[in-house]
Amino acid sequence: MKRFWISAALMGLFLCSSYSCKEKSEEKNLTLEITFTKEGELSLMEASTDSIIKKLDIEIADDVYQTQTGLMYRKSMPENQAMLFIFDEEAPHSFYMKNTEFALDIIFIDKNKQIVSIQKNANPFDKTSLPSEAPAMYVLEINAGLSDVWNLKKGDKISWTTLN
Repeated sequence: MKRFWISAALMGLFLCSSYSCKEKSEEKNLTLEITFTKEGELSLMEASTDSIIKKLDIEIADDVYQTQTGLMYRKSMPENQAMLFIFDEEAPHSFYMKNTEFALDIIFIDKNKQIVSIQKNANPFDKTSLPSEAPAMYVLEINAGLSDVWNLKKGDKISWTTLN
């Protein structure tokens, strides 16, 4: 009788693990591609003259899920698009590129909407911490290399409007 229960327990364990594996593989097939949703427009401005360097369409990340996910699971982003992260408080922030498939420049911006640091050419899928050099309240992610193309530097400013 004891052998029967041991055999039954092992059979049950086998069936449960087989079902779990099947269920997990089916979940992978259900992942949908995340597409850009324009939620506003952002201007990058030169520090001393306030002249506009570049205008971008932005998607806004302003809740826990959105800030944790960011641009993960996306294949690319056009040059005229960016993601703006908005935090409740100014503080040191650190980003990483886990599950992000394309390189980015990560721009840290303080509560006065001035650039305080830029992490350039963050590598896809890299889990290395990329911290701000000073407290930030906003973070702007753009395609890698564009901060150099647009000659962005500390002190440059941003402003944005949201769509209703």
